[in-house]
Amino acid sequence: MNRPVTWVPSLYFAEALPYMAVMTLSGIMYTKLGLSNTELAFYTSWLYLPWVIKPLWSPLVDSMRTNRWWILVMQCLVGAALCSVALTLRTSWWLMGSLAFFWLMAFSSATHDIAADGFYIKGLDEKDQALFVGIRSTAYRIGMIFCQGAMVVLAGWLEMRLGISLAWSITMALLAAVMILLALWHYTFIPRIESSENSGFLESAESAENKKSSESIESTSLIKESVASFVLTIKAFINKPQLLAALFFILLFRFPEAQLAKMAQPFMLRPLEEGGLNLGTIDVGVIYGTVGVIALLVGGILGGFVVSLHGLKRWWWPMILAISVPDLVYIYFAAFQPSNSIVVCTGVALEQLGYGFGFTAYSLFLVYFSRGERSTSVFSICTGLQALGMMLPGMIAGWMADALGFVNFFIWVALCCVVTFVVSAFVKVEAIEKK
Repeated sequence: MNRPVTWVPSLYFAEALPYMAVMTLSGIMYTKLGLSNTELAFYTSWLYLPWVIKPLWSPLVDSMRTNRWWILVMQCLVGAALCSVALTLRTSWWLMGSLAFFWLMAFSSATHDIAADGFYIKGLDEKDQALFVGIRSTAYRIGMIFCQGAMVVLAGWLEMRLGISLAWSITMALLAAVMILLALWHYTFIPRIESSENSGFLESAESAENKKSSESIESTSLIKESVASFVLTIKAFINKPQLLAALFFILLFRFPEAQLAKMAQPFMLRPLEEGGLNLGTIDVGVIYGTVGVIALLVGGILGGFVVSLHGLKRWWWPMILAISVPDLVYIYFAAFQPSNSIVVCTGVALEQLGYGFGFTAYSLFLVYFSRGERSTSVFSICTGLQALGMMLPGMIAGWMADALGFVNFFIWVALCCVVTFVVSAFVKVEAIEKK
């Protein structure tokens, strides 16, 4: 029996865990393990690559095996990768080993995203899709808080008792156990609604051989169809109005944010003599991973609400200001290095609230721009470009922070907001919104 309440919240909770482990936990962990800003930013930014190229294999995931199969296998692979990270941290080759398994985790997570979204559409009718859209979003946010809030707090608590390396090994191992338990839960409760799954095990040799031959022909046909479909998607994307302005907007809107997000938590953890705030791991888990995420969620809800009342055009520039101006908070942090955690918490909440509110404009632009022919596939390309826009600036953020120092780095980030304003000015919002 298909009971969405038993699998939709847990599925999107599970979707958040590997993404946050790759994008957030890895940066905190590598900071605590002694990597420089240059090293950790460069290495961890490469982990965006699976989300950049995800549109290339998305059609194959949809056509080969079932979405349920991909969900279960990817969750098990994520669990195995987390466990492997935990084990490699205790070796002499911990850096290359852990990065390799983070790469495996990133590809598994990106593939899981494809399968989960596909199964959500296939497994629910339109009424239930509308009913659970808020639930799945909330479950994902809870997963974010669990991963970069609760798990970071746990790691900090363990650091004070067991040392940094062992603390993070245990944290990753516990997160691996959570993923495996989620995979077992989903094996039980995700319904078998796709016809190609679970054909009988008792087959004659001849029928098995015939089936194998048939499946081989079918797979070849599916691959050809997927390639043809991707070509048609590229054509549909290229033929979009305002293509050049849209490309610059998608790639560069988050240029300052990509650098800030990569360095925010390392900055908080660095000692005062290195220009940081000298916060503990527990503090970062509470301030950035819990309060910050809640503020981000509130900002996003508020942004969606005001757009629903007045439309995107009216709130376009207020949202651009909201995502840009609060970056000045980090200049204050770096210049005065406040020791009061309430001051830091308030500043982070303000910055994340503005980011959540302003990011609504970016998200809705992607949705509006993707409307029309092959909208789902075009949107997938847009999200890939979005990931590229985070990956490339993030790669140089650490080097910039080391070269300039944190005060000048955050001044640089604030100046980069000019790029956000410029690319936003060239977009004809009203035309996109009315299309």
